[in-house]
Amino acid sequence: MIRRLLALLGGAALLLWPAALNGYPLLFSDTGAFLAQTLMAWPIWDKPYVYGPVLHAFHWRLTLWLPALAQGMLLSWLLWLAQRALRGEAEPGRHLLLCAGLAALTAAPWFAALLMPDLLAPALVLALFLLGFAEERLSRWERLGLGAVAALSVSAHLSHLPVAVALVAVVLALRRAWRPALAAAVPVLAGVAVLLATNLAVHGRLAISPYGAVFALARLVADGPAARTIEARCPEAGWHLCRWTGRLPTDSDAFLWDGDGPVWAPRADDARPGGPISLAPEARAIVAETLRREPLAVLRAAAANTLRQLAMARVGDTLVPDHLAVQVGGQLARGFPEAERRRFAASLQARGALPQTAALFLAPHGPALLLGALGTLLAAWRAARAGDGRRLGLALCVLAGLLANAAVTGALSGPHDRYGARIAWLLPLAALLAWTPRRAVSFRAAPSPRAAR
Repeated sequence: MIRRLLALLGGAALLLWPAALNGYPLLFSDTGAFLAQTLMAWPIWDKPYVYGPVLHAFHWRLTLWLPALAQGMLLSWLLWLAQRALRGEAEPGRHLLLCAGLAALTAAPWFAALLMPDLLAPALVLALFLLGFAEERLSRWERLGLGAVAALSVSAHLSHLPVAVALVAVVLALRRAWRPALAAAVPVLAGVAVLLATNLAVHGRLAISPYGAVFALARLVADGPAARTIEARCPEAGWHLCRWTGRLPTDSDAFLWDGDGPVWAPRADDARPGGPISLAPEARAIVAETLRREPLAVLRAAAANTLRQLAMARVGDTLVPDHLAVQVGGQLARGFPEAERRRFAASLQARGALPQTAALFLAPHGPALLLGALGTLLAAWRAARAGDGRRLGLALCVLAGLLANAAVTGALSGPHDRYGARIAWLLPLAALLAWTPRRAVSFRAAPSPRAAR
């Protein structure tokens, strides 16, 4: 037990090395919004009320190093269980070697050290793979822990729910039995219940995404179909966006976030509170009409954005200091000791020096991803021929998770490097773990839990 704990701690330390390089956990502008959910009791319109409270449960208004350590331990634990599921056992030395390899060659440590829900996307893939394909090699407490991780992942970010549905479909298709499918599906349903409950409590709406139509509208406007709908229906429709006919932004981020753009511009009807909350009903109507008017154009744009997202997997956009001083520094000044604010201000990222410092360490990521993709495809082929359901399950879960992630983020939000990089590093992991089986695993003759452990 002591050796295992030390191995998990050692793995976590290896996976958090970018935070040590930076001198502070890595942050994104949205990190400030998650902190504000509890520090300021703000009901952020576009973020589930989940990751912010989880951050608070670990930082205790003392330091953001504590939630970073928790993320490192979570990833180390998932990797330990994945090795045991595929190899029959997990050894401290091999675990540390695997963590070191991922830390040196992939984006895994950059997301373990980043205080955003992004790490929960690959955590969801690993958790549902283990529940669906290796349940008999897990203790009861491990199954409960993985279920909690999966439920947290589904509820912490809206893009994770479609990924979870794709993973449950993989489990059902390969296992063809209700028990493993149910083991994977129940945490997903629990995550949906958390989303419904928190949105009802915070926004007064029993909905998975109360204002998500605004994001879909931004994407469809940028791609063109929704802009054509607005041109065709205005001014008769009387929409707020009719004032923007012919000059709508062609960039979804500009549509959503520019202070003088369509979402945030003052409304002629003086609807309160304005912004995306007041725009949401109109957005739902425009999106629905666009889908009726141009379904093929919407599908073509979604497919193109998915392909673009699959090709984007760089870490770079997570390293910049954009808006950190205001969004994160302001929250630290309100709720944390002065020493914590100074540690943040002294970090490479806050000073704008992290991209240049990190450039050399990011160079191996591209080749590792290419080799990982080839290795995962070959491993899936070999596992299928050998009848090794567990290794085939890992490869297909990673591939399905990668594709679903690209589809939901690229098609509904817009392609960004961060969305791809957060999950693409699972390809080298799958290639390593699924490549050389000790023996084929038949689910009909699976070892007992006691024997497997």
